[in-house]
Amino acid sequence: MNRSAPSTVTPLTEPPVDTEEELQARVAWHYYVGNLTQQEIAHRIGSNRVRVNRLLAASRESGMVQITINSRLAPCVALEEALAKRFGLEAAVVVPAGADTESNMAAIGIGAANYLSRQIETGQTVGLGWGRTIRAVLRAMPQRAYGPLAAVSLQGGLSHCPSINTFDIVSDFANLCQADGFLFPVPIYVSSQAVRDTLLQEDAVRETYERARQSDLAVLTCGDLTESLVVTYGINDPQQVRELERAGAVGDMLGHFMDADGEAIDHPLNRRTVAVTLDDLRKIQRVVLVSGGAKKFAVTRAALRGRYPSVLVTDEETAQRLCEEP
Repeated sequence: MNRSAPSTVTPLTEPPVDTEEELQARVAWHYYVGNLTQQEIAHRIGSNRVRVNRLLAASRESGMVQITINSRLAPCVALEEALAKRFGLEAAVVVPAGADTESNMAAIGIGAANYLSRQIETGQTVGLGWGRTIRAVLRAMPQRAYGPLAAVSLQGGLSHCPSINTFDIVSDFANLCQADGFLFPVPIYVSSQAVRDTLLQEDAVRETYERARQSDLAVLTCGDLTESLVVTYGINDPQQVRELERAGAVGDMLGHFMDADGEAIDHPLNRRTVAVTLDDLRKIQRVVLVSGGAKKFAVTRAALRGRYPSVLVTDEETAQRLCEEP
């Protein structure tokens, strides 16, 4: 008697519900690859145009979608040349200004990422600053292996910062570029100059410090006295911020507070900063300053007057103001 093998019936299961990230990817694909309108996408996903617009914005903000525009705007090119000539820069990158602070930062980040992807070379040590602007740069950078590469923090970190820390910047860059990461395992501000000097004698800290000073390429931003992460989380003391203002500070670079001409101000905080010094920056072969927006204008100008950067990446409105000032 022939008996057929018992059949196995696999029960049908409901397809998993899209997560928010999957929905962002689906919407981005339909919009950028499928060329559907936002209204058509809204119909497909059973939603509305407002939500589709928000999902597209979120996919760009997270770095899921990276935009490269293979064209150069003539007014921006003219400003690049004017900036380079006026401030003695090796190069400048100027992007169209965004409609608000966040979009402006994202645009500058894209401009910086495009520039850096052409400048990074095998065997380099890349020194990295910190801040929301540098995070925007990393979000726009393509994932790519450059060969042996080192990424090193140019400054200490913060014990508390809910949005981003120096460790995140180095780690994210190392993951994107398959680089070895080196961190300052100390806070950016310590209790006294004596403590700072002692810390810099510790082997682990001294080795990172020396590696950072010898970077082939440094990428950093500068911060104003109102919204920078250093002011908000590193100082967190309105009275001390007022003291910095009275001492002539217009903002900071790597935690060092500068006056309008880019010189370090005479203030105890600057002597307690664990970071590559402003004088060290001048000795690095290529320093890329990524900075723009109205609130950062004074500190960006100060950095240029101090002749720290060899390359500036900024927005069109900031570039125009820098070129027009007497």
